[in-house]
Amino acid sequence: MVNWQSSAEVLTDSVVFSRFVHTLFGVYLWEVVTSLKFDWQFISGRKRFRWPLVFYFAGRYCLLFALVGILISLDVTEPVNCQALYTFNQVCGNAAIGLASVNLSLRTIAVWSQNRIIVSLLVAVMLGQWSFLLHGILLEAKWLNGACVITSTNNQILAISFIYTMAFDFLVLCLAGWKLAYPSGGRSKLVKLIFGDGLIYFVIAFLSNLIATTFMILNLNAVMSIIANVPAAIACTIAACRVVRRLANFETINTFGQSATTGDTSILAFRGNTTSDSSRQFALKHGNDLHIQMDVVRGDTVNVEFDAAGRTVKGCDLDPEAQAIHDEFKKPPY
Repeated sequence: MVNWQSSAEVLTDSVVFSRFVHTLFGVYLWEVVTSLKFDWQFISGRKRFRWPLVFYFAGRYCLLFALVGILISLDVTEPVNCQALYTFNQVCGNAAIGLASVNLSLRTIAVWSQNRIIVSLLVAVMLGQWSFLLHGILLEAKWLNGACVITSTNNQILAISFIYTMAFDFLVLCLAGWKLAYPSGGRSKLVKLIFGDGLIYFVIAFLSNLIATTFMILNLNAVMSIIANVPAAIACTIAACRVVRRLANFETINTFGQSATTGDTSILAFRGNTTSDSSRQFALKHGNDLHIQMDVVRGDTVNVEFDAAGRTVKGCDLDPEAQAIHDEFKKPPY
């Protein structure tokens, strides 16, 4: 039987934890670098920036900064301000955990077509999660014996935060899974995309927090209690960010059957509109002999809104074939 409380075991666990975090930092850095193209499309203005992406960028880079801070605290050899360093790590790390849940919740809200009951429920649970995460920031750290050491912290708040996050992710998983498995209006392409391989990200987020919570409840020793916290935060953030990227890159069909990406639409609702006094020209060429050009849209403003499942939730009865025939198209009597 292993004596988890012995000094030798705690020292061994500390070495394992340090090497484990370095490895996880490499994994997360690879994830960030391989997906920088997506970020740059919004930073450079090639795709329109939408407000839900604020949580995507904040969570993604808060975790990156937290990992850098953790590596500094593990590898530093000269005296530093440990209190400021550990406070920074806690702020960024807890924010990354909370933002990952926000990103997953936004996908669930989208699947439920922004149902007011679902939105109110998830917002209330979200506020409760952030209250625990902010309380977990309070700790004290000092430079002792050539290293930064945490001298005071509230382990109960930390444990409650992970248990609450695990329950929150399970709620989001159940809501998303139920709506995707039993859609009221049939499964659209977007629903099939999320249900086919996107739902696995919700499962990963839940299981990672479940493992972290289990180690914390076991409380084998000071190191083993937190050894799964960092991988849980990384797994949740990667899963949530991949869900956001998959939906943002999803190609949908707008009102007139033209291919359009969600880079030009809202992530929570897809909108298409046409303006008055405007026309869309379509050209058809066949070799060098035939050239047909048609004006297919004329008239008043048309606003059509689709939910995340591809169903029309707001619009009008536009019938392109029932428009008035213009004089220039009437044939003269012969």
